[in-house]
Amino acid sequence: MERGLCGTCTREIPPSNRTTRRFVPGAGTARSTAPARCSHRAMESRKPPPSALVDNHVVPGDVVLDLTEMTNQTIKLGAGLRQDCDTIQATSAGRLRLSKPNKYWVESSQKRYIPSVEDTVLGVVVDTKPDNFLVDIKGPNLAFLPVLAFEGGTRRNIPKFEIGTLIYARVVKANSIMNPELSCMDATGKAAEFGQLKDGYMFDTSTGLSRMLLSSPTCPVLEALGKKLSFEIAVGLNGRVWVNAPSPSNVIVVSNAIIKSESLSGIGQRSMVESLLERLS
Repeated sequence: MERGLCGTCTREIPPSNRTTRRFVPGAGTARSTAPARCSHRAMESRKPPPSALVDNHVVPGDVVLDLTEMTNQTIKLGAGLRQDCDTIQATSAGRLRLSKPNKYWVESSQKRYIPSVEDTVLGVVVDTKPDNFLVDIKGPNLAFLPVLAFEGGTRRNIPKFEIGTLIYARVVKANSIMNPELSCMDATGKAAEFGQLKDGYMFDTSTGLSRMLLSSPTCPVLEALGKKLSFEIAVGLNGRVWVNAPSPSNVIVVSNAIIKSESLSGIGQRSMVESLLERLS
């Protein structure tokens, strides 16, 4: 979900993917606003025809869309894509995805995370300053979280986060020449699900696994776990997952199931969960 012409291309995560998820047995539940630009002229929003490469593998340099065939249409660019005048090209290897009506991105599995606007991330506070917190989000640079970037934030009620505090936040500014900026508010200025995550267990995954966990409908591994176990989960697009449950054994089972699910099919994920639950009982 990267830059377009003039650095204006950003990316969105669908609202359904922006929440932490809570699961109870039998009731499992688990944004690029990038105008296509050339010659600095934005086009009106229309539904573009889908690329023939959707759901197929692409490599850097592949042309996935020709904008000359899409007059008066706007698309949204996600991770792994950039605009080169009248074409949209892949910048990373992976599978081209389309989220209707008009958002494209390249889905890949990697440990390296490149921040993009509107990503939801799990960050760890590494330092505190008078005006902001410095947060590790697994990106090339540390991100900063302004002390007022909280619902109702004022100088009189600045949150006190110690080094090592786990934060669930939203990327609001990101480009290649500056540190990303985070916020613990949604677009309407509400705290929503953002803020400090207490207790639980956080572990690293690939960015591809994170996207799978945030997919809709609910991915098989979370659906299967949610039918039997009660737990909470928060997934960051930066390749971090936080799990909390009433008992440590449940946390271990859920975490192990998620880690093992990346290379499995839907059927394989369900079978693996059943096996883990049998050992638990």
